[in-house]
Amino acid sequence: MNTKEWFASWFDTKFYHLLYRDRDDKEARKFIVNLLNHLKLPVNSHVLDLACGKGRHSITLNELGMDVLGVDLSEQSIAFAKKFENEKLHFRVQDMREPFDETAFDCVFNLFTSFGYFDQDEENQKVLNGISKMMKPGGIFLLDYLNTNTAVQHLIESENKNIDNVNFDIKRSFDGKFITKNIEVECSGKKHYFEEKVRGFRMKEIKEMLLKANLRIEECFGDFNLSAFEAETSPRLILVCKKDSVI
Repeated sequence: MNTKEWFASWFDTKFYHLLYRDRDDKEARKFIVNLLNHLKLPVNSHVLDLACGKGRHSITLNELGMDVLGVDLSEQSIAFAKKFENEKLHFRVQDMREPFDETAFDCVFNLFTSFGYFDQDEENQKVLNGISKMMKPGGIFLLDYLNTNTAVQHLIESENKNIDNVNFDIKRSFDGKFITKNIEVECSGKKHYFEEKVRGFRMKEIKEMLLKANLRIEECFGDFNLSAFEAETSPRLILVCKKDSVI
């Protein structure tokens, strides 16, 4: 793993967790409840939460009867999540590009735009190939991604936040390929510089990548309430995919 990659440094800092500490856990739980009601996964289904962060989605999945493994690259996030482990909820540090020994997941969740991090599309394809490899034939892959069209349309180019005397100066841009967030952090008189970057995939591109990984789109939603996807207005691109039984 190249430790110079932006996500390898930014996601494991105290500043990342401070900036995003007010994420809406109630909304996240409602989303998971909606998904499970819709997908009708049997109790004790073997589920992977890929790029799980501190485990908020994993914990809810487990509370709703799933046997869950949550993985993330951030050691700090996994250390926090491990406090919630039980017989059917486990966490570990893992690079999403590398398949694990487990190869029989009933369902894989990749939530909250935890995809498209890599400079080379081949690396993003490698993630999808690995997901497919770890799934049972007929298994479900759930991808919750930003809708690039609306994200670019409503891009806030400049923003400043002060949280607990830590100042965040944020600049956003889109170069036609990547949506980039440059973050200058000032804390105790010192400045730190970080970057977030995600590939601005459109529906057609993602569909082609999924098909290469033997994953077929079954349904497409545009928000956490599972409303129909509208390319120019929906805030999210949420795809329910199935692994074909025969390659």
